[in-house]
Amino acid sequence: MEKTEKVFAEGFMFKMKPNSPEWVVGSLSLKADEAIAFIQKNTDKGWVNLNVNIGKSGKPYVELDTWKPTQAATTSPDPEFNSEGLPF
Repeated sequence: MEKTEKVFAEGFMFKMKPNSPEWVVGSLSLKADEAIAFIQKNTDKGWVNLNVNIGKSGKPYVELDTWKPTQAATTSPDPEFNSEGLPF
């Protein structure tokens, strides 16, 4: 798997909230003009996927998710598979 360069999400900042209730992980702040420009630049089929990661420093950061499925990942593993009989 080839490594790609990190694309940090401009205008997005995530802060951990360690003293909050257990269901609160943190907060996300957006600097509107930078975030809008970043979204417009990185939209793919109407979506921008972001990851919140923890850096080596221990601080969180927001990164563009650049993963793309391969052709093999988008096809059914069994060519004989027929979904017509499934209840959903």
